[in-house]
Amino acid sequence: MLRPITLCAALASALLAGPAPAGPALAEPGGERWALDAVNAEKAWKVTRGEGVTVAVLGAARPDGGIPELKDKVLYGPDMTGRVFGGLVPGDAETALASLIVGSGRDGGIAGVAPGARVMSIPVAEPKPDGNFLDPEAETGVPQDRPVARGIRYAANHGATVICLPISDYGVDRTDREAISYALSRGVVLVASVGDGGQSEYARQTGTSYWKFPAGYPGVVGVAAVDRQGRKAESSSDNLSVLVAAPGVDVPVALAGGSHGTISGTPASSALVAGIAALIKAKYPDMAPELVSRALTSASRPHPRAGYDDKVGFGVVDAAAALTKAAELAGYTRTVPVRDDLHFGKGPVSEGPARPGPDPVRLWIYAIAVVLGLGGFAAGAVALSRR
Repeated sequence: MLRPITLCAALASALLAGPAPAGPALAEPGGERWALDAVNAEKAWKVTRGEGVTVAVLGAARPDGGIPELKDKVLYGPDMTGRVFGGLVPGDAETALASLIVGSGRDGGIAGVAPGARVMSIPVAEPKPDGNFLDPEAETGVPQDRPVARGIRYAANHGATVICLPISDYGVDRTDREAISYALSRGVVLVASVGDGGQSEYARQTGTSYWKFPAGYPGVVGVAAVDRQGRKAESSSDNLSVLVAAPGVDVPVALAGGSHGTISGTPASSALVAGIAALIKAKYPDMAPELVSRALTSASRPHPRAGYDDKVGFGVVDAAAALTKAAELAGYTRTVPVRDDLHFGKGPVSEGPARPGPDPVRLWIYAIAVVLGLGGFAAGAVALSRR
């Protein structure tokens, strides 16, 4: 029996998240792989299963690494939250996200999009004050580093080539933005949920949702949620931070303790897209984040009528098509040798300009001046010696 949970509700207390979607119904029998089928994962596995790639997941707790789907697949990074009391226990939400990314499918369990990859768990979620705040022991005017920023930098410095950010907040923070820029400069792909504010009062009144971050930062792949029919999930936020979409309604997952259930929300969608990014980085480890993003958007399906809209972005991701597009983009980056004797037009190649040399006239003037100067100096010395 699959046990349903609402992913955003599980994270809300620590993430200050917006309104969570309604609790999903039980998954239909035999429908445990529908999300993988929706993103065309099985066809992508003929090319790669994500071997050698580490996907960092920044959340509120740790996944249950003892369940069959995640055995030997979880790396534990430091707890960036600064908790003083109480330890970290495996969380259903984090276990669910990890199973969507790297689940092995062992013993009939949940299979992830990149079953050959590993997950690095870094707890970062905690309530924060609005805006930047100052550390009294830091230099004047220097904002205190935040758990999310520390988690991003740690992941970028310790082997993660993809970072999944299921967390979301309305505030913009300079330290987070700088950490994201640092990770991008190291070739790390960042994938984030756009939030679940689609049913908020503001969204109902205006037809759009408030932006959430880090999905709203430049360079981050913002992911919206769709249902089985590929329609935008009612809870999913819609604004220009949406780049692509992925299944996010009643998605089958593994839960802490080894049970199975379904989750709903854009964090689940971001985990699926992070898994596809891991497939691309496994096949093309040197591909820049902007090219990975281009592969995801160019291969998404179906494109909205106008090519893009703020509900599903460029469409629902397709893992196999994204790998095909990535192969094309990887070819563009190769250096093409150019012959030195090629030129436009017909006829012989004109001689290049001669390198500038010394000016003979000026050299003679300088030489005469030096001789006269030395002669005058010698004459003066003789005159003084006679006196």
